[in-house]
Amino acid sequence: MTSADHFVRFLDLLPDTLEDPALSAEDLAGRAYVSRFHLDRLVTAAAGEPPGAFRRRLLLERAAHRLVDGATTVLDVAIEAGYGSHEAFTRAFSRAYGITPSALRQAPPHNLELAAPSGVHFVPPGGVCLPAARRATAMDLLIRMIDHHVWLVGEILDRAATLDPAVLDAPVTLSVEGVDDNPSLRQLGVLLVAQEERWLAVAGEGSGPSYEDADVADLQRRHGIAGARFRSLVGRLIEEGRLDDVVLDTLCDPPQEYTFGGIIAHVLNFAAHRRSLALGALASAGVTDLGNGDPRTWVAA
Repeated sequence: MTSADHFVRFLDLLPDTLEDPALSAEDLAGRAYVSRFHLDRLVTAAAGEPPGAFRRRLLLERAAHRLVDGATTVLDVAIEAGYGSHEAFTRAFSRAYGITPSALRQAPPHNLELAAPSGVHFVPPGGVCLPAARRATAMDLLIRMIDHHVWLVGEILDRAATLDPAVLDAPVTLSVEGVDDNPSLRQLGVLLVAQEERWLAVAGEGSGPSYEDADVADLQRRHGIAGARFRSLVGRLIEEGRLDDVVLDTLCDPPQEYTFGGIIAHVLNFAAHRRSLALGALASAGVTDLGNGDPRTWVAA
C-alpha cells in the first residue's frame, strides 16, 4: 500500500472517528493498519499537519457548525469535541477562531473553515470535504454531461439491438419505476424542491429536505429560498474550481461519496425528468403557456 493509499484510508476513517473524540493516537493508527510513527509521518507529509492536529482541527470545525445550529449548549458542544470542560474548550476554540464560542454563536462568520495546508475540512452533518487533485471548470462539467449523454444513448441502442421488431415498434407506456412511482403534480413539486434542499444539506448549507406533501404556497416559499441558495452554491463552486471536490453524503445509508460536479449533474438529470412530467400534467390541465420547457429559447433570451 502506497503513502497516498494510507492517507486516503486515514481520510476514510475520519468521519467515524469524529464521533469518538477520546480515541487515542495508537487506536487511530491501528484502524489505519500502520504504526503510530508511520501514521504521523505519512499524514504529516501528505496533509502538512500531524494526524492529531488534523483531527482536532476538524473537531473544532464541527464544533463551530454545532454552535451555529444552536441546537446544543456550549458545554455539550465542548464534550462532543473531546474537551472535559467549558473553559478548556473556550481556550482552544478562541485560539483557533480568534473569538469565543458564545461570540461565534451570536455572530457567525460565513466561512467556518480553519486554515489547513491540505484543504480538507469538515462538512456537516458528519463528513469531510476533500480538495481535488486538479481544478475543474464549468466547461469540464458541461463536457462530462455531454459524454454521459453520448455514452447512455449508445448503451440504450446496444440493448435495443437485442429486441424483436414487435417489441421495438410497440407503443411506449410511461414508466418511472425506480425514479418516481405514480407521481402527482403535487408530489413532483415536492420532489423538485426537496432535491434542492437535500443537496444544500449535503454541502453543509441547509438543514435537510422534507418529502411530505405540502401546499403549493409552501413549496413556492421553500423554492424561493432553496432555489436561490442552490444557484449561489453552484456559482461559488464553479468560480472556485471545486467541482471535483469530494463530499460525503451522510443522508444515504450507507453514506456515499460524491463530487460536487456529480451532484450538479444528478440534479440537472433528475430535475429534467420531473420537470417534463410536471409540464405534461400542466398541459393536461389546460395550462400550456410554458410549452415543453425547452431551455434553448430561454438561454438564448
